[in-house]
Amino acid sequence: MKNYYCTYCNLKYQFHKKSTSGELICGLCGDPLVTKPFIKINQIIAVIASLSLVFPLIYTFSFLIKNQLNPSGRDYQANINSIQKTSKLIIYQPLQSDLFKQEFISLI
Repeated sequence: MKNYYCTYCNLKYQFHKKSTSGELICGLCGDPLVTKPFIKINQIIAVIASLSLVFPLIYTFSFLIKNQLNPSGRDYQANINSIQKTSKLIIYQPLQSDLFKQEFISLI
């Protein structure tokens, strides 16, 4: 009988009766009882909301564990020797505006 309830009466004080036609009615007010749905709409919305918050965490941790078990062969650290070699090769070339300023100053 827990699957039926009266929409008007308090759940504490409800008791169920069968009418002469075999229909379940509320013992307090005499209205017909309504069946409770197995899954309510607000429960569906709550599950979707909780999954939208939890799924990115599960996704992140799965990739974290995957990368711990099978580390990639790439080395992302910079090589100090290559930085020093490239820094020696970089030659400063003045901008066009700097050249214009130097010509203007020399004319004055």
